[in-house]
Amino acid sequence: MSLNYSCGRHGRVASRRDFLQTAAGGLGGVALTAMLARHATHAATPQTPEPRPQSLSPLSVKPSPQPASARAVIQIFCPGGLSHVDSWDWKPELAARTGKPFDTTGTVQFFASKPGNCQGSYWPFRQHGQCGRWISDLFPKFANCVDDVAFIHSMQSKSALHGPAMFMANSGFILPGFPSMGAWVTYGLGSESENLPAFVVLPDPRGLPPGGVINWGAGFLPAVHQGTTLNTDAELPPIADLFPPKGFAGITPQGEQAGRNFLQTLNRQHAAAHAGNTELDARIAAYELAARLQLSAPEVTDLRGETAATKALYTLEDEDIGPFGRQCLLARRLVERGVRFVQIYCGAENTVAKKVRPNWDSHEDLVRDHGYWGRVLDSGAAALLHDLKARGLLDSTLVICTSEFGRQPGAQGKGRDHNAGAFTAWLAGGGIKGGTSYGTTDELGFKAEEHPAYSYDLHATALHLLGVNHERLSFYHNGVPRRLTDVHGHVVREILS
Repeated sequence: MSLNYSCGRHGRVASRRDFLQTAAGGLGGVALTAMLARHATHAATPQTPEPRPQSLSPLSVKPSPQPASARAVIQIFCPGGLSHVDSWDWKPELAARTGKPFDTTGTVQFFASKPGNCQGSYWPFRQHGQCGRWISDLFPKFANCVDDVAFIHSMQSKSALHGPAMFMANSGFILPGFPSMGAWVTYGLGSESENLPAFVVLPDPRGLPPGGVINWGAGFLPAVHQGTTLNTDAELPPIADLFPPKGFAGITPQGEQAGRNFLQTLNRQHAAAHAGNTELDARIAAYELAARLQLSAPEVTDLRGETAATKALYTLEDEDIGPFGRQCLLARRLVERGVRFVQIYCGAENTVAKKVRPNWDSHEDLVRDHGYWGRVLDSGAAALLHDLKARGLLDSTLVICTSEFGRQPGAQGKGRDHNAGAFTAWLAGGGIKGGTSYGTTDELGFKAEEHPAYSYDLHATALHLLGVNHERLSFYHNGVPRRLTDVHGHVVREILS
């Protein structure tokens, strides 16, 4: 719509679309201006830099309440149910009973089947390292790392369903809507990086895991603590919609700068009028981070600066192993840059098999599916541990590998059914005593027997290593002081150095 003025000049009324396009042309609007202004101030007066207001920094680094062995966590999650009796938990009695009935009473019911005959490991176990740990031949590279690794063999879950068991493993509750471990860690400790998210998730390139993004949600904690997913495909932008579309001709550097200046003024005025509004502070901080991500996210996912030896270590060129190797290498690069919590998914949503199952849920053919995924996990996890150790990062980085539950010692055709009663998690670095183990399963690996453990105990141990008392890290919600460990959990001190 045009306007004619008495002076003879003509004008045009800006539409809503014009305003939004000019004012908010790039992600991070207000943020980049604020960031550039701070840098300009710092350059002019380096002796007395202006401190960033604490209220605008919900992810500012916080000191550990107690001495900490680790400053960051890398968690490898294997969705679908990794078979402990074919990997980390050696059961010679199960091997001896192979082919004999598992249940002679006819009363036992597995998750989706009646028990078949006992089935020993499909891969032989051998002793490795100075500790003499028994590891199956499914993991030949990882077996060389066992002197740095501690195993919890008596893990259990309260559900044999993938979704609820995933939620429990991540948040301590089988129901969705509770904060994930990564969210709790960043809520308690903040981040050492101003230019990257505190909590980063690297999903499997095949897709999201069972339960989707809820697995790394913030629940009732401030939303700024939820995980940020990065695309691990080298051909895709690291974060969707981080940059404006290439064909959006209305965006120009001049227009973006004017829009940022204008939005900064509006946001600061609004914030001043709503002092103490933590949600508003968090939103402004999120936009500031978004602007910084336009520079930092592409840099952290650009592997061209890595040496040929490092790329070979992670087997990046292999069609099957390479994608997970890239996830592990990105995790190392992220913790190097101050990211507090990185979660890697080795497997995607549970769908029917094509060539193989897209995760560890090996009902039909365990040799086929675990044979594929074992090679993937073995190469990537071993490379990550070797790389962290060579760079002096393993001592300060806690590495955790777990699944939502295990698999049954009785056969289900050529596969194995779900087993919520027993599985194994392992930990390395960050204050862990390598070459050790905690808890046992029964002689067949059917259920946890000595020192049964749940996610509460794993989470309590991880928080302890980060310098946080799991009983004191809480958030008041709906009249209840909520914790990651609910009203349970103890630190597994037997595996601590």
